[in-house]
Amino acid sequence: MALDEDTFHPGQMVPRSGIYRCSEGHGDHAYESTDVKGHRFPPLPDGCRGEGWRLERAADHH
Repeated sequence: MALDEDTFHPGQMVPRSGIYRCSEGHGDHAYESTDVKGHRFPPLPDGCRGEGWRLERAADHH
């Protein structure tokens, strides 16, 4: 499975603050991580069958 430009590997820099979801794309259990722009993506959790993180909801900055 090839990663597209919207999927990020663990250890890459977070481009936009928000809630990211494991890229597995299906299943009953969602694996999410709240990440801050400029930090690094965490490792994928055990049980995640995806290959990276995808932005689920961007954070609003006020």
